[in-house]
Amino acid sequence: MGSVIDDRYQVLSKIAAGGMSVVYLAIDTRLDRHVALKVLHHHLVTDSRVLDRLSQEAKAAAKLSHPHVVGMLDQGSDGDLAYLVMEYIPGQTLRDVMEARGKLTPRLALAYLDAIVEGLGAAHAAGLVHRDVKPENVLLADDGRIKIGDFGLSRAVSTSTSTSSLLGTVAYLAPELVNGHTADARSDIYSVGIMLYEMLVGHPPYQGDVPVSVLMQHINSTVPAPSWELPGLSGELDELVRFCTEPDPESRPANGFALLEDLRHIRRTLSDEELDYTQSSGGQTTEDMGQRTELIDNRFAGTSLLPTQLETAYLPQQLNSTTMIDRPSPREAKKSARQAQKDRARNAAIPTAQLRRGNSRRRGYIWLAIVLVLAVLAGIAGWFFGIGPGSLGTVPDVHNQTVAQAQATLSAQGFSSNTRDVNDETVPAGLVVSSDPGPKSSQRRFLAVALLVSKGPVLHEVPTLTNGTLDAAKTALNQASLALGTVTEHYDEQAAAGTVLSQDPKPGANLRGATPINLVVSKGPQPINVPSVVGQAQDVAAKALTDVGLTVKYAANAVNDKTIPAGAVVSQTPAGGTLTKGSPVTLTLSKGPKMVHVPSYIGKQADVAIKELEKLGFKVKKNDVLGGFFGTVRDQSPVDKDVPEGSTITITVV
Repeated sequence: MGSVIDDRYQVLSKIAAGGMSVVYLAIDTRLDRHVALKVLHHHLVTDSRVLDRLSQEAKAAAKLSHPHVVGMLDQGSDGDLAYLVMEYIPGQTLRDVMEARGKLTPRLALAYLDAIVEGLGAAHAAGLVHRDVKPENVLLADDGRIKIGDFGLSRAVSTSTSTSSLLGTVAYLAPELVNGHTADARSDIYSVGIMLYEMLVGHPPYQGDVPVSVLMQHINSTVPAPSWELPGLSGELDELVRFCTEPDPESRPANGFALLEDLRHIRRTLSDEELDYTQSSGGQTTEDMGQRTELIDNRFAGTSLLPTQLETAYLPQQLNSTTMIDRPSPREAKKSARQAQKDRARNAAIPTAQLRRGNSRRRGYIWLAIVLVLAVLAGIAGWFFGIGPGSLGTVPDVHNQTVAQAQATLSAQGFSSNTRDVNDETVPAGLVVSSDPGPKSSQRRFLAVALLVSKGPVLHEVPTLTNGTLDAAKTALNQASLALGTVTEHYDEQAAAGTVLSQDPKPGANLRGATPINLVVSKGPQPINVPSVVGQAQDVAAKALTDVGLTVKYAANAVNDKTIPAGAVVSQTPAGGTLTKGSPVTLTLSKGPKMVHVPSYIGKQADVAIKELEKLGFKVKKNDVLGGFFGTVRDQSPVDKDVPEGSTITITVV
């Protein structure tokens, strides 16, 4: 500790360490502020290509300014060290909160998620993909700010290494990354869904003794609904987790802003009871579980399902490191229950015994009729599920099509459709963002396909920032999900320093999140250097002061001055420094030198005359005649007159 990196960053203490870097608290000695200094491990920077990539990613991340994203301040190298300098956020991480509290209520989990997703949305709109979204990278400041950090680091390192698929923490890694495909915004969305599951349930959905076990579960399994472990949890939260963690990226929200709209809609529609759900308030007691078991027994009474099959159809299944069985979604569970109910009704309609013996030939005809009817029904069912409306079809890609074009495309494949409006940052309003199910999904043709139609990006109204302070403007922009742009300072004679004079764009404009708002801020009245006018004539001095914007005042009384002529300036207050426009400068004028009477010293000794004249403030000039042998003043000029003080008196001495 105490070492200085790159002659600028003085290391104070170690904050954290991870697989790619060590983070230190440091002081930027140039700007005198605390920063987070992230030093990469030596083995990651032995290749110069890594440093080049790190520089490119840092520059891209530095352009992103958003209230929920940790600011990138600097990047560089010092000897064999490569480092990033980031905004220092004193506080804790989301991981610290989750470890301290275990499960979070939906209200708290969605509040954290809102800030995380909004920050990711701004990054995605700027063309950045995080690739390592996890609780450790979500910082919770002591003042309540929520920021996501480490943009660019994962991508910069993975580009030049062979471990790209394992850089992200395996618990949050999207399946396409495990398979070696390129990461995009939807990969971050998958990690967000895993985090939401963990916040609600208290642990990640996939766990194993070794990382490869978890990776295989990401590839081969579907994330279970949180309500399997938390009975009574809102189905909307199950659906949100499912939407984010679809194995096929095409079926997930396109980016952070696309997810943000659905997330906020869910927060608005959930009741207080659903938002404040806890396992103690909404979970099931032993008695509840008994009633649930009895309900299952009643619902499946009369069917041929074995107990193990009942468990497969209705109860949650367990995963371990050797066997991975996909848990049924709530929708599939409901379908299984409905099918069992139909089977039970059908079985109840078939008589189990005859009331009387009938004619055997008649019974033969009856059975023949039954066989024919069943054959017809089987044929109809075969047609319906084979080539008819119940057959499986592949949902076509309708991205960026108009609604009419998309409906025509689906109709040509035998699908009906409905529409649902969503916000999207990239797809123009009125065009289709995607479909539900997504492209290339298999679905029965009689089931409708939902078209997700873009309403354009989520827009935020620009607040009025003028006439307020710069600090108030920053707070207002943060609350409006907008960013602070360029701040230009101008002198202003009326507005105090720090007051916002103007803004661009104007108030009331509707803009995308994280759009920068440029401000012009007052530096206060412009300072004026006070000129010195001492010794100048009154009118000349006054003009010199008024020409620079100052006002002139005069002292009540003029004063005598033996060097400054009457009517000129003897002194000024203030004598120098700076003032603002209209400030006064007080001038004291001269009355000229004071007049003093010159007595006659003729006939007196020269030394006495000189002493007396100097005492009166005169200068004395002595002319000796015949060597001034007697030391007597023979002549004096001037004599018996009033002359200015300091005048020279000439005496002739014999």
